[in-house]
Amino acid sequence: MMTTLSGDDLAACTALLDVVQSLQGQALHAALGDIASGFVKRPGCQYFPDAAPEAPISLTQELRHEGVQYGHYAFPEAPTAYTATESERLHTLAGLTARLLQTRAESEKRVRALDQIEAKLEQQAQILNQMHESVITMDQAGFITSWNRGAEQLFGYTAIEAIGRNVLFLYESEDEDDSALADIFMSQGGREMEVRRRKKSGETFWASLSLSVMRDQHGQPIGLIGYINDITERKNAEKLIHHLAYYDSLTGLPNRTLLTRTVDQALSESQENSQYGCIMFIDLNRFKPINDTLGHVAGDMLLVEVAIRLRRALRDEDVVARLGADEFAVALFNIDRDYHAGFVAQKLLALFDEPFFIDGHELRVGASIGISMYPQDAADTETLLRLADIAMYRAKQGGENNEGGYAYYSEEMSRNKLDLLRIETGLMHAFEYDELLLYYQPKVDMHTGIVTGAEALVRWQHPERGLLLPGEFIPIAEETGLIVQLSDWVLNAVCTQARAWKEAGLPPVRIALNITAREFTRSLPDRVRAAMSRYQLDGEWLELEITESMLMHGTDRVIAIMEMVCNLGLTISLDDFGTGYSSLSYLKRFPINTLKIDRSFTMGIPEDTNDCAIASAIIGIAKQLRHKVIAEGVESEQQLQFLKDAGCDELQGYLFSPPVPAQKFHEMLMSGKRLELSSDKNAGGVAGG
Repeated sequence: MMTTLSGDDLAACTALLDVVQSLQGQALHAALGDIASGFVKRPGCQYFPDAAPEAPISLTQELRHEGVQYGHYAFPEAPTAYTATESERLHTLAGLTARLLQTRAESEKRVRALDQIEAKLEQQAQILNQMHESVITMDQAGFITSWNRGAEQLFGYTAIEAIGRNVLFLYESEDEDDSALADIFMSQGGREMEVRRRKKSGETFWASLSLSVMRDQHGQPIGLIGYINDITERKNAEKLIHHLAYYDSLTGLPNRTLLTRTVDQALSESQENSQYGCIMFIDLNRFKPINDTLGHVAGDMLLVEVAIRLRRALRDEDVVARLGADEFAVALFNIDRDYHAGFVAQKLLALFDEPFFIDGHELRVGASIGISMYPQDAADTETLLRLADIAMYRAKQGGENNEGGYAYYSEEMSRNKLDLLRIETGLMHAFEYDELLLYYQPKVDMHTGIVTGAEALVRWQHPERGLLLPGEFIPIAEETGLIVQLSDWVLNAVCTQARAWKEAGLPPVRIALNITAREFTRSLPDRVRAAMSRYQLDGEWLELEITESMLMHGTDRVIAIMEMVCNLGLTISLDDFGTGYSSLSYLKRFPINTLKIDRSFTMGIPEDTNDCAIASAIIGIAKQLRHKVIAEGVESEQQLQFLKDAGCDELQGYLFSPPVPAQKFHEMLMSGKRLELSSDKNAGGVAGG
């Protein structure tokens, strides 16, 4: 039966709602009992939060809603019995009270849960703010929803300034569009990348950005979490390391490593397009004397200027690199014809027509360029560089007056280069395996026919090619620097042989040693003195032969060295006289004992009047300067007679003897072999002692 509520009942319900919402503990319990007493209109009702007491009770009602008990209402015994209406009213009130208490309990539970969530959020906010890393969150449209203190410090924006704005305002360029990336993040998860970002000050910087998807309780994406770190310092360090690894520190040009990588990639593309490519190996002429004379600072400045000219003369897609020292390389791609490389080489050589002005000096240098072509010569950079280097040496040999030139690589160049390399390597083995030996070409007095000395000539008993003459390996020894080691070997071998002849009782015989320009230094007298001391020899056993061209440079220095040699008791012979460019005014200043007439003048005597005139003139000059004269290459009696009549003192040549081994020359000395003169019984013959 439905109970009808009066105005008083509604007031009681309102009061019930107020006390349930506002009171706690005993005050709530007492208020609920009073409200129940007024509602039933019986005094003495009490509310018990748990079970009803065991004391005598006339009327009780359990408070239960949705299977949950919320206590009991209990009335004490009364003088008159409780009616069914009173019991029904109490039941109605108990149901309402139970519903209100359940609502209150659920509300308190939600409040506690919210308090816990708020506490956790506060902890997380504190953690985020303590992090040095910048952390921001965004919704799916890119609008910022949180901004920690690290982000404030990195970007310069406060959280109030940043939250609610689209993240695009932090981008370096407004043209950037991360929408596609955002879609990938939402579907596939996080990603880390390096980006450019802008601070509030306008400064841009490199940042490491790591993005993770933010999801709701159902696992659906609702936004992104971004972790941002400033990596500008690291990027600058990487850039510096990259520059040091791939660029020349002086000129800023790519180095050999970067050249190789770049060209290999470009050549593979040229192969697909059936295009030509080439490598040019460029070597400066006369750089070393400039560097030695003016110093390395001026040399470096010159290299920088050369690099600038080369770079400006070429297309942007062409590569210019510095390989080291005064060597550069140029790579050309996508050229239509192989001869186009020659046009570019001519253009580059023309760059050196104008002088370089370095530190107040007007400097002129030339260049030699070697060219190797892709694909006909090679298909990789290192091989092309090597072949271009070979071609460059051919261009340098063909250049005049240090102006240089250019040359294309050919297979014949490689064969020659390989032969030179084999000779160089074999010569080093020759020292180790005792393959070198000396031959001696006798010198004969034209008036007495007696052997007066000999010229020591080195030979190489090659294990495969047989006996090699000096012309086949001396130039290579000079080019590679082995000439110093070779000259030391010759000096010691001559001294060893002279010591043996001295111990055999032979009188002193001057042995002439050929000295190259590279050996003719201030250390030469000390080297000779040490050898003479080691083998206990006097200066009358040795003679030095120098070439006329050596007198052209550093006259005072040359004279000082020659005087120190002469002070050791040695004599000096000027070889190949008449073939060089010596000034006669200089010639009189040198402490020379003998002039040698080159074989190129003696071979035409007496038929060639010009050779006769030159030989006579040389002899006349020598006599005026009080020098002895020796003619080499004398092979006939007619040559002997002409030279003797002209006043020549000595001869070398096949008329008397070719160069012979030490043992045979020793036998000549012991037997007293001499050249029979025209006044002898057998004119022009050779007689034994």
